[in-house]
Amino acid sequence: MTVKPDWLRVKAPQWERVGNVKEILRDLALNTVCEEASCPNIGECFNAGTATFLIMGPACTRACPYCDIDFEKKPKPLDPTEPARLAEAVRRMQLNHVVITSVNRDDLVDGGASQFVKCINAVREVSPKTTIEVLIPDLCGNWDALEIILQAKPEVTNHNTETVPRLYRRVRPQGDYQRTMVLLERTHQICPSTYTKSGIMVGLGETDAEVRQVMQDLRSVKCDILTIGQYLQPSQKHLQVTDFITPEQFAAWQAYGEEIGFLQVVSSPLTRSSYHAEQVRELMKRYPR
Repeated sequence: MTVKPDWLRVKAPQWERVGNVKEILRDLALNTVCEEASCPNIGECFNAGTATFLIMGPACTRACPYCDIDFEKKPKPLDPTEPARLAEAVRRMQLNHVVITSVNRDDLVDGGASQFVKCINAVREVSPKTTIEVLIPDLCGNWDALEIILQAKPEVTNHNTETVPRLYRRVRPQGDYQRTMVLLERTHQICPSTYTKSGIMVGLGETDAEVRQVMQDLRSVKCDILTIGQYLQPSQKHLQVTDFITPEQFAAWQAYGEEIGFLQVVSSPLTRSSYHAEQVRELMKRYPR
């Protein structure tokens, strides 16, 4: 694998705090994208007592060549106890903000929308002051399923764009760039109170102009929050890194994003979809809905 530059070095985690979070997750038999997708920030986030919960998993019905989550054509049926177990984890971890994401479940008629709603409701029942962010799949363009999720009114609705249109066939072969844009646009129309969010990976061969065009496209569908981070190859079987993007370039994209109207842009080599997601609580105070 390619040698990483100095700016991608991650501080060693404090394993006592990490262990506490892992103990809760194991006790409640919960999955996190932090672990399943080999996130480089797992130490920092677990040290801070936060995690991004991965529901309906850990196996995904899509095999995207950049992602480290396992592929399974026919995953296990949904677990009806999962929402209650997730809510209990939120309570034990005393989370002010929780991120709930999922694998793609193209085998389900509603893509798992009903399970998202059950998880949202369960969290609100035990921890009503916790703000909720959902990071959802594209639901195969099932807009009725999208509306089911949005009826639960999550504070933030995130759907990742992942890459520039030119690279979709190679990076996200079962996805569709325009479908992603429509999902974000419909989210804003159906539930104006939710803050819409998206993220892209860089270092896969995209140009600066292409990244800026994606940013413009996201603003055209009124996306509020953007994350930009460096793609890192999880293993030799995954897509190779084409470029390591400098911190200066990430800073330039952040400045451009703020200039064109995003309420928040988190752009750095180690940024991931849910990195410092709790900062949205301050954004909600500045830009209330």
